[in-house]
This record gives sequence, C-alpha cells and structure tokens, in this order.
Amino acid sequence: MPLFNISLAEWSFHRALEAGEMTNLDLPVMARRDFDIDCVEYVNTFFKDHATDRRYLQELKQRCDDHGVRSGLIMCDHEGDLGDPSDAARTAAVENHLKWVEAAKFLECGSIRVNARSTGDPQEQLGHAVDGLTRLCEFAAPHNINVLVENHGGLSSNGRWLADVISSVIQAGHQNCGTLPDFGNFTIAPGETYDRYQGVAEMMPFAKGVSAKSRVFDAAGNEAEIEFEKMIKIVLDASYHGDVGIEYSGTQFSEREGVRLTKALLIRLRDKLGNL
Repeated sequence: MPLFNISLAEWSFHRALEAGEMTNLDLPVMARRDFDIDCVEYVNTFFKDHATDRRYLQELKQRCDDHGVRSGLIMCDHEGDLGDPSDAARTAAVENHLKWVEAAKFLECGSIRVNARSTGDPQEQLGHAVDGLTRLCEFAAPHNINVLVENHGGLSSNGRWLADVISSVIQAGHQNCGTLPDFGNFTIAPGETYDRYQGVAEMMPFAKGVSAKSRVFDAAGNEAEIEFEKMIKIVLDASYHGDVGIEYSGTQFSEREGVRLTKALLIRLRDKLGNL
C-alpha cells in the first residue's frame, strides 16, 4: 500500500470553471482520464444551485462510478462562518451547511470542509467556533460525515488555536470533527503570518484530510515556496496515510500543468519516503 493516496481538489481548476471552460460534472472524468487520480474534492460554489438537486447529484455520482473515482469531500464556502460572534448568524451558518452534509452523504463523501472564522477576543472566538461546530457535528454524525476545519484565514490560520477548537469539540463527544491542514493558508491578517510547518504539525493529530497547496515550481520540479518533503514528513509522522489533495493555485503554469507538477512531486516524495 502507498504511504498516502493522491486526490484532486477542484479549486485547482477554478479559473477554467469560472470561465465556463468546464463544469463540476467534468471533474471526476478529468481526474481519471487526464491525471489517473481516483479521488476528487469538490468546491460547493461550483454547484451551489444543486445541493438538493438529486437528479444532478445522481449524474455526478454516476460519472464517478463510471470512471472508478471516489468523492472525498465537499469544500463549503459562502455559507457563513460557524464561529460567527452573532448567535443568529452562527445559527444561520449551521443551517446553511445542513444541505451540504446531505449532499455529501448522497455522493458517498467522507467529509465536508467548513470555515470557523470569527472576530473578537481569541477565547471568545474559540467558544463561538466550538458552539457552531458542535451543532453541525451533531447533525452530521448520523450521516457518517466528518466536519473538517481548514486553516483558512483569521484565527483559523493559527494552528494552536484551531487545534484547541477541534480538541474541545472532540472532548465533548464529537469524534467526527477534525482538520484539513492546508500547506499554504497561514495568513492570519495583513502582515501577520503563522509558521506553516508548526501549524500543520499542530493540526495533524486531528487531520482527516490534507491539502497539498502548490503555487510556484523551480526548474527541478520542487515547490519553490514550501518545503514539500518537510511537510510530507510532518504528515507521515502523525501516522496519517489518507488522501493528500492536489490544490494548485498558481499562475506560473496552466492549471493542468500545475496539477501534473504537483502530482509528480508527491509521487517522488512518496516513493522516496516509502523506501527509507
């Protein structure tokens, strides 16, 4: 068995999707046909009007089945922050995510990824995030869906803070709460960043997915801004052997070439570290 599986995050093709050059339905076909990848990670904004459209979801599921592709997770954006300091806004955010839990269940995903951003005092923000996540996890548990938080700006990009949030939710009995560590999202505020390697290490004990964010490559095919080998060692040291999702977000290469370069780098590291 390989040390980890390589999946494909839909955000890698956000420019093509936004330009109408492809649709969400094309993702599983492209993943297998063009990249020989057997797991995809959707972004809800690219099929936002179809969360409860069973005919659409069935077509998407059929395309996955036809090409031997697994649906890994749905990344949920623009549905509100589960750590919003407003009780009403936080409740609305929880309710907005329920349909995506049900869509994930229908597609046989394992997880949805949510945002737990908030504002105010860090301890107060932690309480708000724990509350929102707890309520969503309670709904998601009977559907066998995990609720994952990605480092995605604000205090959620502080690895220690996010680890404390997830730990609190799990200690309250919600084992379906976890993290989706992203190699690249560690800007807390303009001019304030968190150490990416420390952050990933702090989130990995709760990881139920990993996002291998890539942007810039050097002539040797290595990511020029992130030490991928160091990151993958952190991932493996946490005894994680699940999906590592390609998320190319750069403009140096075409989206397709960026995905190919990221996959090639992950395979090289997987082979190298697997032989140590």
